[in-house]
Amino acid sequence: MAFILAKKVNMTQVWDENGKVVPVTVLHAEGCKVSQIKSEEKDGYVALQIQMGKYKREFSVGGTPTEALAKVGAELKAADFEVGAKIKITGVSKGRGFAGPMKRHGFHGAPASHGHDHPRAVGSIGQRFPQHVRPGLRMAGQMGNAKATVKGSKVVAVDAEQNLIFVKGGVPGHPGSLVAISTI
Repeated sequence: MAFILAKKVNMTQVWDENGKVVPVTVLHAEGCKVSQIKSEEKDGYVALQIQMGKYKREFSVGGTPTEALAKVGAELKAADFEVGAKIKITGVSKGRGFAGPMKRHGFHGAPASHGHDHPRAVGSIGQRFPQHVRPGLRMAGQMGNAKATVKGSKVVAVDAEQNLIFVKGGVPGHPGSLVAISTI
């Protein structure tokens, strides 16, 4: 298993061995170190805490003994990932501000004729009982700026000299945002 924190650089494209274009996201993993090891006896769960500058993230390693994975102060590099490996990427999605229910949840809206004066409105939000709006009801509100995970991404290439990881497809967040990467 491999774990690392990286900053999203940008999207580009590379060509595979068959000459086909592959869209990739470039991730820069510079200065990642293991800052703490959580153990079952001391903390009640097994995890690695990884630090990159002022940022820290915990990676759960299940029942795997953490001493076998890394030691405190060990430096993690992009070269720890193999080309073709399946990975899971977690980050914060781009914030899109306040959005109505049609854009945020894909509502279709009311008919355009027969007396409807608010065609983009939510519609009914409840009944007389229980006299309040149910929690979790899909309505207008802030869109994006939430934790997002992309599973099953594939490592296309690794540049060990510059600590770059090339991942097939998109990654959550804006360029420069921090993402956590772990092998599946």
